[in-house]
Amino acid sequence: MSTSTRRLAPLAGRASFRRAVVTGGCGFVASHLCDVLLDSGVDVVCVDNLLTGTADNVVHRQTDGHFQLLVHDVTDPLSIPGAVDLVLHLASPASPQDYMRLPIETLRVGSLGTLNTLELARRKKARFILASTSEVYGDPLEHPQRESYWGNVNPVGPRSVYDEAKRFAEAATTAYRTEHGVDTAIVRIFNTFGPRMRAEDGRAVPTFIRQALAGESLTVTGDGSQTRSLCYVGDTVRGILAVAAGSHPGPVNLGNPTETTVLELAHLVRELTGSAAPVEFVDRPVDDPERRRPDITLAWEQFGWKPETDPRKGLSTTIDWFAAQLNDTAVRER
Repeated sequence: MSTSTRRLAPLAGRASFRRAVVTGGCGFVASHLCDVLLDSGVDVVCVDNLLTGTADNVVHRQTDGHFQLLVHDVTDPLSIPGAVDLVLHLASPASPQDYMRLPIETLRVGSLGTLNTLELARRKKARFILASTSEVYGDPLEHPQRESYWGNVNPVGPRSVYDEAKRFAEAATTAYRTEHGVDTAIVRIFNTFGPRMRAEDGRAVPTFIRQALAGESLTVTGDGSQTRSLCYVGDTVRGILAVAAGSHPGPVNLGNPTETTVLELAHLVRELTGSAAPVEFVDRPVDDPERRRPDITLAWEQFGWKPETDPRKGLSTTIDWFAAQLNDTAVRER
């Protein structure tokens, strides 16, 4: 089927989108984004240097003539031949384990990588979407967090390489909008989970699932009273595309306004996996946020967006995916 005749359902407000560039496209969220774009009739150029992403996340698209994987580091100038009308910048290490292991790379992709992708959007006259993060709020003193809140970030703490890289990226995106007239928008993504997360990436959901399936103790940091707001990846992707299809510049919070404590999450994972493994309390990381909860009023009023997937159902789907991955690994190792 030709690009011109394929259906563009999720981007109905921007039916002119025909070809998108997705940076970090082999990562967890971005690979799902590539899938939805392709299924919606949009050609996709997936750009990734495979530092933390994996080509396994897009291998099922390799024979799709509307998909291209470009192995490239966006901290180097980015050139894409042909027309591009949508640039979605998701490239960055995203888990604390990754960005603390790769501090310079994280700062470079948030700064040089953002400038290079903004330049691409400027040259192509494309809509540009920056995937920012709730981490720009730091350990928030306002609860829930609205887009107008400036945050409480430690600029020299261990998490600062990610927090400040994203804050710079937001500033750069805003500057390109005001100085060069680039059609930009910023989304601030809160805790997202789902299939294709890496079991060893250090975040709570994959860590608890991996431990529960292996019969290991579930390691809860601190006393587990700190909260997170968990949004299923399908809802997050739907929110990103809703913003892409609109005209609001953002920032726009995308997340689930329902809070759960880390300890509650551990017990829920134990229940859904049928694990009898005990909970083990370990030291809490430095600058770990005490509370996370987005105010999504803007997303609802501007785009009619809110999460639709019940976290319990989303966790069950994610657990099934992890179990299948573990089974495949066991079969290969026999």
